[in-house]
Amino acid sequence: MWNNKCYVSLVGFMFKNTKVLGLKVPFHVNFEEVNLRFYVKRFENDKWKRGVVFIKEIVPKKAIAFIANTLYQEHYETQKMRYEIIENENTNTFIYQWKNDKEWNIIEVETKKDSSKIEIDSEAEFITEHYFGYTKIDEETTFEYEVTHPRWEQFEVLNHRIDIDLEKNYGNDFKSLQTQKPTSVFLAEGSKITVKNKKKLQILPVLEEMY
Repeated sequence: MWNNKCYVSLVGFMFKNTKVLGLKVPFHVNFEEVNLRFYVKRFENDKWKRGVVFIKEIVPKKAIAFIANTLYQEHYETQKMRYEIIENENTNTFIYQWKNDKEWNIIEVETKKDSSKIEIDSEAEFITEHYFGYTKIDEETTFEYEVTHPRWEQFEVLNHRIDIDLEKNYGNDFKSLQTQKPTSVFLAEGSKITVKNKKKLQILPVLEEMY
């Protein structure tokens, strides 16, 4: 929760110079991804861990989906995708598209060229500053993994366009979002990230004493 709101985010970004287990997979180094996610937190060692749970991650490469679903039990799906940056004198426009059942879905944002710091305790900080991922394996077991990256900056968004069939892409549970306006739209400048310290979390049995 942030300011008494529970967020679900639709995020498009580029993987660049990607390595799996320290190795580059030929023809699978640079590629797009669009994901739908929500946010969680877990208390451990006297502090809160802020994390992300992915509902679905869409990529254009079948091998990437296979590796992610096998190693991390993620929910990757392969679709035909397109990505474009249009540079103008004062603005940049970023476009992500993916094809589902012969129809193209699109996320598009136009931003100023200069970035700025993400403010402490802001909505943008809440969305970007999560450093753990969680994946359900079964009713009793979850994967946790750590994601590290420097603090990002953001670009002011001037215009945006979202044309997505949410029910067709994500199921009936998200159909109600189709008519809602986004609470916020922003673009963050990415960086090198690492994924490490993968481990299993299991529900401990509860022992009941009878008197």
